[in-house]
Amino acid sequence: MSGHPGGSSAPTRQRLIDVAIELFKRHSVAGTSLQMISEELGLTKSAIYHHFRTREELLTAVMEPLIAEVAALVEAAESLRGVRARADHMLVGYAALAATHRELLPLFTGDPGVAALLRTRAEWGAVIERQMALFADVEPGLGGRVKAGLVMSGIASAAGGDFGDVDEAALRDALIAAGRRTLGLRALPGRDTRAT
Repeated sequence: MSGHPGGSSAPTRQRLIDVAIELFKRHSVAGTSLQMISEELGLTKSAIYHHFRTREELLTAVMEPLIAEVAALVEAAESLRGVRARADHMLVGYAALAATHRELLPLFTGDPGVAALLRTRAEWGAVIERQMALFADVEPGLGGRVKAGLVMSGIASAAGGDFGDVDEAALRDALIAAGRRTLGLRALPGRDTRAT
């Protein structure tokens, strides 16, 4: 990647990422060009190219931190004993992530640009597949995979809804409750809704 995370270019790089996210929300990833980002910021395209050569590099910079968080959740969940305990841990963590990043996570569900990037980043696709398996294993077969897909895309999509002034904790708890109903899970004894 051609970005420079340190030094005086770091604020410009972060501004690029922030503006890209806003434009991705308005126009989708595929509908946002580097030209649009440069116009929004009042920078030349060469200034943009100093940090990101392509829209895909910029999208990678936006997605990398979220994928890293999901990977950490997957690893923690996979270390637990029992299919239901693993699924519940993944659910609680994913709902917390979605509530925290309620404007960002919905961008990544169903956008063709994101799907294309996931196809080029095998390690990211593997994390998503492992997450899917943690949910699907609760009910082996097609039914489990369908429920896993509903939970993953449903939580991401629902998190971006306009719920007025609902705070992060209330949204997280509602997402967990809906996910548990979908997967047929009950809260584990002594387990609250916070991700551990």
